[in-house]
Amino acid sequence: MHPGIHAAENPDKPAYIMANSGQVVSYRELNERSNRGAQLFRSLGLGLGDNIAIFMENNAAYLQICWAAHRAGLYYTCISSHLTAAEVAYIVGDCGARIFITSQDKADVARELDGQIPGVEACLMVGEAISGYLSYDEEIAKQPDGPIADEYEGSDMLYSSGTTGRPKGIRLPITGAPLGTPRSPVDLLGTLYGVTGETIYLSPAPLYHAAPLRFNMGILKKGATSIVMERFDPEGALALIERHKVTHSQWVPTMFVRMLKQPAEARSKYDLSSLRLAIHAAAPCPIEIKQKMIDWWGPVLSEYYAGTEGNGFCTINSEDWLRHRGSVGRALVGTLHILDDEGNEQPTGTPGAIYFADGPEFTYHNDPERTADTRNEHGWSTLGDVGYQDEDGFLYLTDRKSFMIITGGVNIYPQEIENLLITHPKIMDAAVVGVPDPEFGEAVKAVVQLMDHNQAGPDMEAEILAYSRQHLSTIKCPRSVDFEVQLPRHENGKLYKRLIKDRYWGRHDTRIV
Repeated sequence: MHPGIHAAENPDKPAYIMANSGQVVSYRELNERSNRGAQLFRSLGLGLGDNIAIFMENNAAYLQICWAAHRAGLYYTCISSHLTAAEVAYIVGDCGARIFITSQDKADVARELDGQIPGVEACLMVGEAISGYLSYDEEIAKQPDGPIADEYEGSDMLYSSGTTGRPKGIRLPITGAPLGTPRSPVDLLGTLYGVTGETIYLSPAPLYHAAPLRFNMGILKKGATSIVMERFDPEGALALIERHKVTHSQWVPTMFVRMLKQPAEARSKYDLSSLRLAIHAAAPCPIEIKQKMIDWWGPVLSEYYAGTEGNGFCTINSEDWLRHRGSVGRALVGTLHILDDEGNEQPTGTPGAIYFADGPEFTYHNDPERTADTRNEHGWSTLGDVGYQDEDGFLYLTDRKSFMIITGGVNIYPQEIENLLITHPKIMDAAVVGVPDPEFGEAVKAVVQLMDHNQAGPDMEAEILAYSRQHLSTIKCPRSVDFEVQLPRHENGKLYKRLIKDRYWGRHDTRIV
């Protein structure tokens, strides 16, 4: 299925609605504008497997451009709207984009890119175009609104968030399959999540991130309606659920935290009874936070564990989670293996590196060494995460291997400590890292974002350390606390822990930097 089919059957139905502006894009408009975009790409010489890059905030043109590229059999690389010109230029050059599309909202960065993306053949801008850029709206207006003669299934080509190093491009194969051909024999949206043409889906996250982009593209394949938030707002999201009678939604744990820390009157004033499924992923959700969400919204939470790489997929619903608290589920795509550093299978309950066998293949673009590093001798692949399975085959995440702290020869996984700290009523967000220590090699440090930064100081540090000692063994407790106005957390929920570590390790010869 694809928007062209739904446009023929139900042209005036909203494909998506921009939450703040209220702008409605019908299936007719989505189909016509994506057809014109595909025609434009063909007129510029792009063919099957070529690449475009998109650097924009959430706006009404975003999904139209993605669908234009998708139906033309192209790769479309969606770039974080928060990156600097140099970071954007790296991704544009690395992915080999022939066309670069940005928006008037990103004009300042767009100006800086002049001369930095020499491989790009045409630069276009949504909205009023600046010097050096063609108007995307004017260019597609010159094109016919019918489909191109050769419609193929395209694919996103997204980059990892760079939380532990330079972003890596994840390239999935484009096969030349006709438009509308399913990529996977498993219809996750339909079979697992019950998405139909009647679904109303709330999308509160940036479209450049893998999960929101892929879910929105899938929602539009199903002929459903998406409510796209330009930017996440905790109370605003609750209001949208009530206003649009949202049935399905997708979140990251930091959004749960921010909604739970809203005043009680804000949390109780909206009717959320239409919500049948609240899907969440991207980062581990603290047990207490998830329990509070189930208590509030009911057993509608559905969690999954997967990566942009798509090499495996685990899932768990609320009922199973309540029986296996803290789990991210059992494998639905791929076969799980937990291995030690020598590649041996770990027994039940023992942490090790998480590998998927028999999952879809992926490569890191222009980086065969990193691709090879993700595989073992059997060809199984890993994302670098650590976890264990229980006797029923449910997976529990411990942390990323690269985040592990070794203090006095003992392995400490920061996620457990972070999950505790975030439950403190005065803490909005927390990161735990290892810092240089002359005696133990590394010491555990907490870096905290408070609800009220004015409370930062020695007394608050003492309160947090005491709170840790009440709930954790001594070896896991932070030795010290630093305070930040804002932690470097991405809107997709991932924490840029590398940026925090660099402050402490930047002048040391260490395995971390």
